Amino acid sequence: MTTSKKINIALLAGGYSNERKVSLDSGDTVYCALDKGKYNIIRYDPRDDLKLLFDQRSNIDLALILLHGSLGEDGRIQGFLDTIGIPFVGSGILASAMASNKKIAKHIYKNSGLNVARDISLFKNEKCTPELIIKNLGLLTVVKPVSEGSSLGVSVCKNKKELINGIRLAFQYNTEILVEQFVKGREISCCVIGNKELITLPLVEVLPDQKYNFFNYEAKYTPGATREICPASISEEMEVKIQDSAKKAHSALKCSVWSRTDIIVKGSKVYVLETNTIPGMTETSLFPLSARKAGLSMCQLLDKLIELSLESCHG
Repeated sequence: MTTSKKINIALLAGGYSNERKVSLDSGDTVYCALDKGKYNIIRYDPRDDLKLLFDQRSNIDLALILLHGSLGEDGRIQGFLDTIGIPFVGSGILASAMASNKKIAKHIYKNSGLNVARDISLFKNEKCTPELIIKNLGLLTVVKPVSEGSSLGVSVCKNKKELINGIRLAFQYNTEILVEQFVKGREISCCVIGNKELITLPLVEVLPDQKYNFFNYEAKYTPGATREICPASISEEMEVKIQDSAKKAHSALKCSVWSRTDIIVKGSKVYVLETNTIPGMTETSLFPLSARKAGLSMCQLLDKLIELSLESCHG
């Protein structure tokens, strides 16, 4: 009896970004779940191991990137892997770069017919008065860095003072920020898997504890801080709208293999917030939860992502 050759997987987690801890946690969870009978897994932290990764490139069949935030989710590590000939799980350079920049992603959403919140973009040291922002967007606003994940640097502002503080905070993370009109509604995430043929996993509604005024970093990663309802209790008509919006966002951004799009539902309207090309894979993350509800264990989910990636890179 012959056994098939194991696939050599480079598991990339850690990195340089403000989401380093989340990335390492995702790496730990995924390493434990991967089937050691199918895969030889070597972990690399790009902060320390890029030379080692380069030196061992000929022995790697596929890289599994779990680097959240800058230098991981923005196309730069994807470009490095392309250059040295290592195929990888997930979206390529262009899709990663576009999705990680909230301003560019919103332009693409709008051009694809998707609804987005109205916004004003600001650059550091550029003059723009809070009064002008409030006049154009209203008193309730959301301030966010243009390219940061896990809600880092994000503020929900209810008045001028909070807006000023929110702008100051966001500029600590990026030299360009977005101030958006606050859209009050239900926050729902839709996970998408596939290349040409896309499928969606059960929808997840997130309900942070009342002490959080939005789904911030602490609410995301503190066990018990947020209720995740999966499948979301929502009408069939609205479910289809959300699924179609997530698939449209995935395709418009040219994503591959997997993505998670976060959405606000207000009345009969669906507003697209952002698309994550490397969703969190920690114990409290939404993608594994959604997969479980679809009948996929973490091990089976990873098998599927790897299968889709190998299928894609082998044409």
